[in-house]
Amino acid sequence: MTTQSLPARTDAPARTPAVKAKGRGGRRLLRQRAGRQHHAGPLAYVLLAIMAILSIFPLYWTMVAASTDNTRVSQTPPPFLPGPNLFSNLARAWDEAAMGKAMINSLIVAGVIALSTVLFATLAGFAFAKLRFKGRNVLLMLVIGTMMVPPQLAVVPLFMMMADLGWSQQLPAVIFPTLVSAVGVFFMRQYLTEALPDELVEAGRVDGAHSLRIFWSIVLPIARPAMAVLFMITFVHAWNDFFWPFVVLDMTNPTVPVALTQLSAGYVRDQSLIMAGALLGTLPLLAMFVVFGRQIVSGIMAGAVKG
Repeated sequence: MTTQSLPARTDAPARTPAVKAKGRGGRRLLRQRAGRQHHAGPLAYVLLAIMAILSIFPLYWTMVAASTDNTRVSQTPPPFLPGPNLFSNLARAWDEAAMGKAMINSLIVAGVIALSTVLFATLAGFAFAKLRFKGRNVLLMLVIGTMMVPPQLAVVPLFMMMADLGWSQQLPAVIFPTLVSAVGVFFMRQYLTEALPDELVEAGRVDGAHSLRIFWSIVLPIARPAMAVLFMITFVHAWNDFFWPFVVLDMTNPTVPVALTQLSAGYVRDQSLIMAGALLGTLPLLAMFVVFGRQIVSGIMAGAVKG
């Protein structure tokens, strides 16, 4: 009795490499597609370069105007290259406008306002977003309603209040009326509504934590990206604020925008001197962006990824 062996399959070895090759090719194709999604084309870089040039040009023109004299700035066409008088004009603006004291005052005012706005707006935003209490919606609508009232309507009663408190011509008259803003409260409320899960707050309640403990241990770490953005926006706004400091302060105790008005006094305005003062007032903001810009952007991106 003879046994007949089955013929060996010759197509199996050839099919396996083909499948593997197809798998490697598919993975390679996916990597290529993913790479194309994360790399911008030449047009995007051209548009970004144009936007960067348009954004930097006002600062560049301020430096050019501050480095020439008044006659050269008034010519047609105006100069587009820096001149030799930059440091002399900066020294003149520093002395004539008392920029040293003005910068210290602006740093105090903007720093205190930014810190207090971030703290109080985060507290109020957490309360409006996650705490349940009577009249919450009514109070939120009142806060939002204050955003629609022009600040000029409150100048006279606010000035009378500051005079009664004895704060006229002093920095507290600028700081205390703006310790918190309705925009900051609404901004933090909207952020915490989306970024802070209700389960985390409930877990804190189960563990026996009170509201301040939950705010310190849970809310602050989650709200850090939004707090950084709010701090920057508030600091820049307080640094550049002119109207109310001009009303309540004088030239003996000015902030930077108020001090710059002294450079434009007289029958003939020295535009190069005014631009030099504006450049001096802008340098601290630029330095802050250079030092803290990366941390703020990374915090924003971290918050976006968590969301």
